[in-house]
Amino acid sequence: MKIRDMQPGQTGKVTAFTGTDKAYRHKLLRMGLRKGVEFKLVRKAPMGDPVEVEINGSNLTLRKAEADVVDVEVVIGH
Repeated sequence: MKIRDMQPGQTGKVTAFTGTDKAYRHKLLRMGLRKGVEFKLVRKAPMGDPVEVEINGSNLTLRKAEADVVDVEVVIGH
């Protein structure tokens, strides 16, 4: 599942990174998107680009191309 498949208010967990080069993956890691980290989808623009997520109390805006390399699963009960 991708972040764009989630609904605002849902909590997700990063499960993997796909289709990205090593330098780009390091950029995502520096932004706090690490495997296993939980985040909340705050909002997404009408066309799905960009999306805003909250990670560890900070809000992060991702373009569609950035968000699409992050595989996630929805966390139930949050």
